[in-house]
Amino acid sequence: MIESTFTLISHHLCPYVQRAAIALMEKGAKFERVSIDLSAKPDWFLDISPLGKVPLLRIDGASGSRVLFESAAICEFIDEALPGPRLHPADPFVRARHRGWMEFGSSILADIWVLETTTDARAFATKRQSLATKFAQIEAELQDGPFFAGQHFSIVDAVFAPIFRYFDVFDAIIDHGIFDGLARVIAWRRGLAARASVKAAVAADYPERLMAFLHKHDAILLAAPGNRPMARSVR
Repeated sequence: MIESTFTLISHHLCPYVQRAAIALMEKGAKFERVSIDLSAKPDWFLDISPLGKVPLLRIDGASGSRVLFESAAICEFIDEALPGPRLHPADPFVRARHRGWMEFGSSILADIWVLETTTDARAFATKRQSLATKFAQIEAELQDGPFFAGQHFSIVDAVFAPIFRYFDVFDAIIDHGIFDGLARVIAWRRGLAARASVKAAVAADYPERLMAFLHKHDAILLAAPGNRPMARSVR
């Protein structure tokens, strides 16, 4: 597997792609990224993506070209197949708990999708409250940090780093209050933001791309109560 080459089929904003990119970089693996337009998916992509979604991980080696789909499966393959620090706990029970929190992270992404696309004020308020409740649950789970499992960076961290990245942009737009009083969540967010793999998981123009996405969907987030002045400028 060490002699294989890796290609991560991507989209510029996709948080699930970021998970896989972070896992690869945590393992020190070299890989190429190929980004596609999800509004005009190329035929070659549809031929190898059973669900028509990113990420895909293409593995080219002596036995030919093979493809993995679904970010959780990709991350676990990376952890098991590549040398470097293990990203999943060794204990089966703790590992299963981590898988549960990975799914919990996906539920948060579903809420964020509504937050960044809805034009309905009631739906926005409902999802904002849902996010506040979920992060309060995470606050109760966290210990001393700096990562989810303490000193050891895990796949759960790779899942939540892209989640917090959304809020780097949202914070410049609105006083959402989602993390109010959640000291451990805030510290975790800060620790992940400083991680080299997390920083490198997206291009430098990520904030501008996300803002363009919000404007494309005419998201009520841009005009919600509590907006900051100069909401259209992200620095």
